Amino acid sequence: MKILSFNEHNTSASDAGVICMANDADPRAVSLEGVKRIDLHFPKFTDGRAYSQAFLLRRRLGFQGEIRATGDVLIDQLVSMSRTGFDVAVLRDGLDASAAQRQFERFPAFYQGSAIDTKPLFAKTVA
Repeated sequence: MKILSFNEHNTSASDAGVICMANDADPRAVSLEGVKRIDLHFPKFTDGRAYSQAFLLRRRLGFQGEIRATGDVLIDQLVSMSRTGFDVAVLRDGLDASAAQRQFERFPAFYQGSAIDTKPLFAKTVA
C-alpha cells in the first residue's frame, strides 16, 4: 500500500478518470468506464462505510484501478484498508507517513483471505 501525507494528496477531482465518491454512495450505481482512480472518504475514523465500498469495488465489480482512502485516515487503519482493497491511503493532517509503514511489519500474514488475495493461509503453497 502506498501511503501519502496530507500535503502530498492532489485533491483536484477535475482530473479525467478520477471519481470522489461520498461514503453513502452505492458503488454499484456508478459507471466505472474510463475511471482510473476512486477516492473514498472517511469523514471520521469511526465511520467504516468506505471499507465496504472498497470491497464491493474490488471483489464484486472487479475494479482494477486505484482506490484511495481520504479524510480522517489514521495509521492503525492502514492494514484493514489494504485488506479490503485500498491501494493508497492519505493520512490525516499532522500524522507522520514514515511511521505508517511499521503497521505492515507488525502483521506479516493473515489466516483469512482478503479482497485482493482470496486464498486463506492454509491453502497457499509453501515455497
